[in-house]
Parts: sequence; structure tokens; C-alpha cells
Amino acid sequence: MKRSVKAISLMVVVMFLAVMVAACGNSGSSKVSVGIVLPTKDEPRWVQDEQRFKDALKGSKYTTEILFSQGSSAKEKENVDALIAKGIKVLIICPQDGDAAAAAVESAKKAGIQVISYDRLITKTDAVNYYVTFDSIAVGKAQAQYLVDKAKKGQPLYLYAGAASDNNAFLFFEGAWQVLQPKIADGTFKIANSSEAVALKGNAKLTREQMSKIIGQVTTNWDANEAKNKAQTHLTAAAADMKGDVAILAPNDGTARSIADVFFSDKAVTKFLVTGQDAEKASIQYVIDGKQSMTVFKDVRTLVKDAMGMAVAILDGKTPETTGSYNNGKIDVKAKQTNVIVVDKANVKSALVDSAYYQASDFKGL
Repeated sequence: MKRSVKAISLMVVVMFLAVMVAACGNSGSSKVSVGIVLPTKDEPRWVQDEQRFKDALKGSKYTTEILFSQGSSAKEKENVDALIAKGIKVLIICPQDGDAAAAAVESAKKAGIQVISYDRLITKTDAVNYYVTFDSIAVGKAQAQYLVDKAKKGQPLYLYAGAASDNNAFLFFEGAWQVLQPKIADGTFKIANSSEAVALKGNAKLTREQMSKIIGQVTTNWDANEAKNKAQTHLTAAAADMKGDVAILAPNDGTARSIADVFFSDKAVTKFLVTGQDAEKASIQYVIDGKQSMTVFKDVRTLVKDAMGMAVAILDGKTPETTGSYNNGKIDVKAKQTNVIVVDKANVKSALVDSAYYQASDFKGL
């Protein structure tokens, strides 16, 4: 059956209007001021950051979209490209791999986007404008000082580190080594699980290459299971004089709990001190229960506030406030640093509950 010219014309008009409405809807929804790329949804820290970033822009004229890379640098690049396509003016990114993220941020730079490296430094590129971070060397120093303050002569020391792909892992270890090395050199600590560290124990300062050798032996890759397996391997190989009352440098809370569980289950380990960082709820419960000795509290609320404050300053045409700089292997990146706090059983309530970071009801036995 033939349709009338009038009916066909009406259909064309309706289709045209539908396309126009869809196009308008898409263009409206794609306007994003600040793009944020975080490493993974598998760690509580980053999921909490997602909400904090959203809250930080509430009530402002700016919008944000937050994407997760799920441990993949390739996915990270896809996320950045997707945000560039949505017209972002500022990119806040915590890289999965500092070197690999260079390609992603170079694409952002070409699009005229300002890049803020968040928590972890993006390396070997000039496409990073700013860096918001905790003082990572101070974190390592705080962890090590806790062990030194409670050390006994000839105490076995187990060293663990983050991922070799993460520049922060080197900064944490650098800070820790500065404090531990004199006590390793004078025999207070006996290194139990790194032949490279033993060979370098006379060096007060380590080069990047020297740190790489040690970290290569004791890396956890920020993975709790890998930390567990490594700790089990080290304890299985350890001689009797490397057990008893031991000290453990663990890089963060997730690895600290896994390592602590392994050392706790070894009957030849009579006592241990183990460090951590991030003040994760599970680790705070471990601290309360005496299973983890300490954690370095990095108030992420402040870090998020600093990062979003930088982004808004850029969007408003202002110059963000900075407090120092970090060399990323290519340029000195202007940075804003946030202070850290050591938390153990003695001050866990005042540091974390009284400050409203957590609620007392989150824990047992507080």
C-alpha cells in the first residue's frame, strides 16, 4: 500500500526531531569539567576516594566523571581517551604504572588538558602539570622509626616493598632505608630476606638502581596474596636465628595483614612488629587486636580536597598553590604535600575516631 506524501513528510519530521533531541541530550551529558582516573575498585581506599571526589564538587558549577583502570595500564589509557572525548579541562589521575601512564597524559596534553598526578607520580614525561601527594619519604621514615624505637640488638629484620612499577614504592623504601640503615650497619638489625640489602647495608644512600635490586627481591606488587606467598617462602627458608622476636617493614595495610597472618602462624616466631599505611578499617581492627603494630594514617580527605582545589583553581583561571616539587625523570613537577600521622594502639581513638574519619561502632574492643 502506498503512503501519502503528507504521511511520509510527517515521519521525516518526527525522525529529525528525535535525532535532534538525542543529539542535544548526548552533548549535554558529555560535558565534563574534571576527569578522574583511579587504579582499581578492588581496594577500599580508591572506592572511598571516588565518593570523596564526588562530594568535593557538590554545589559547584563543575562536573566530574570517575573511571577505574582495574590494574591495567591499557584500560587506563582507554579511560583517559574517553574523558578527553568528553571535553574535560583537567585530568586527575592516579597511575597504575608511573612510566606506562606517560602515553595517556601526553594525549591529554595535546588536547590542551592540565594534568594533576594524584598520590602516585607519573614519570618520564613533561605532560604532568601538578602532583598532589602525601610526603612519601616521610611515610617510609615513620614506618622505620617505629621499628627502630622498639628494636633489640641483633633483631631479625624482614623487608617488604610495594610494586617496582610505582614510584611511591621507591620513595617509601628510600625513607625507610634512611632510618634503618644505621641500625643495620651497627648490628641492631639483621636482614633476613634480602641478599641485595645485605650487600648494600654499608650504603647510607641508595641509587635508584640499587633500590631496584632490593625491591626486586622483596616486592609485594601491592598484592595481599603475593605478600602472603613471599612471606611464607621467606619464613620457610629462614634459619632459626632469623625467627624469634622479629621486625617487619610492610609497605601498606593490605600486605601488612597478610604478612602478619603468616608470621603469626609460625610457632618459631615468638613476637613481631609489623608496619603498615593507609589506616584501612581492617588494619585498624588488627591494631586494636594487637595483630598489626602500626599504620601511617594519610588523611585522604585532605588529599582529595587538595587535588580538587587545584582542579578548580585551574578551571577558574588561577595558579594552584604548591609546596615543593618532585623530579619525575623528565621534569620537576610542582607539588602540594599533605602531612602523615603515625597511628598505633595508643592513639587510634584520638587519631581516627575523634577526628570523625571513622566511627567507634566500626570496631570491636576500641
